[in-house]
Amino acid sequence: MRSLRTALSLASLVTGALMLFTAPAAHAADTPLRDLAAAKGKIVGTAVTGSKLTGTYGDIAGAQFSSLTPGNAMKWGSVEPTQGSFNWTEADQIVAFAEAHGQQVRGHTLVWHNQNPSWLTNGSWTSAQLSSLLQNHISTEVGRYKGRIAAWDVVNEPFNEDGTYRSTLWYNGLGADYIANALTWAHAADPAAKLYINDYNVEGVNAKSTALYNLVKSLKDRGVPIDGVGLQAHLILGQVPSTLQQNIQRFADLGVDVAITELDVRMALPADSAKLAQQAADYKSVVAACVAVARCVNVTVWGFADSDSWVPSTFPGYGAATPYDDNYAPKPAYYGIAEALGGTTTPPPSTDGCTAAYSVTNQWSTGFTGEVRIACSGASLSSWKVNWTYGAGQQVTQAWNATCTQSGAAVTCANASYNGTVPDGGSVTFGFNGSWSGSNPVPTVTLG
Repeated sequence: MRSLRTALSLASLVTGALMLFTAPAAHAADTPLRDLAAAKGKIVGTAVTGSKLTGTYGDIAGAQFSSLTPGNAMKWGSVEPTQGSFNWTEADQIVAFAEAHGQQVRGHTLVWHNQNPSWLTNGSWTSAQLSSLLQNHISTEVGRYKGRIAAWDVVNEPFNEDGTYRSTLWYNGLGADYIANALTWAHAADPAAKLYINDYNVEGVNAKSTALYNLVKSLKDRGVPIDGVGLQAHLILGQVPSTLQQNIQRFADLGVDVAITELDVRMALPADSAKLAQQAADYKSVVAACVAVARCVNVTVWGFADSDSWVPSTFPGYGAATPYDDNYAPKPAYYGIAEALGGTTTPPPSTDGCTAAYSVTNQWSTGFTGEVRIACSGASLSSWKVNWTYGAGQQVTQAWNATCTQSGAAVTCANASYNGTVPDGGSVTFGFNGSWSGSNPVPTVTLG
């Protein structure tokens, strides 16, 4: 969800063109989430894609979070697409990035019924062969990263909604003890790593979470190495379970850690200010429940930006599920997380309803005079910075009521000391002279 909607008209050169612009965030001044979490004795993480860990995406991932989860890079189908042929490139990249940024890595996931290689799922295996394949996979992957992975989601999604075991390759071939065996093999490969069972729709007290509770209790009683439970928390707007904190606490009382491992809050599109406010409240509620329980150690969001979210392709008509918008600007949800971690930052006011109009007021053979009018209705601004890129070699030669700079084709104009505030119902205007040759097309204007 972009913070403003596009209203674009490429009319004639002398006609005002209404342009999209994005709210200023002043994000760099906020205390990073990872620092707020550390002050509470917590880890805050995000799932990431290795190839994207550059530019703004990499900057945010490195600065804001204290833990990274490979979204897909450590799943069996990614690391061993052909039997005996391994590809660790993206997984290695994420681990190296985390180590360079002082972050933990949460390994995800060793045993799952999805995203397995076709050679495995299409094979005809005896129980002994299947057990050997699973043990080898766990030993190989956990062993490769021994000492470098803080925690592993060893077994992912073992239960049906009614609390029965899910019918999978592993359960059908090996019985329920595939879980205990997987944990035992992972512990042997890296005794220092924390080992988790991870599932969805287990955030509140229900049949599924009670089955997970009973399993963990049984494993503890049997001496099987189990250190924690992961509550995925793929939530729907306004539907945070009322028993979330109670559920976290009952697992903690078993003597295991709890992590919120895949948090997002999806909404029916389009997003609006009311939905975004509810989403912020939902994120705050989830993080606050974790903060309230000493053994809730980690809250990880499943991708931090809407442009990187799995939701729209999986739940048609839903999206805007993460703390950042498509352009990597923090949404109210970001500030909900920050507040739950003790932060005092206040989100910038909503700028829905603010627009910028670019017009050419005079033009001659080699030059022109332009004007940009910023107006707000139902919103306000405390500062502004307008950006555009000229498409035909135009050059700004002089400006008034704004400070303008140009680098190549890119122009940036920021408010003067006296006109940064645009109240609800108000407007400000700045002007400039420029040169042109051949054509003078209207540029697309943004504010960031």
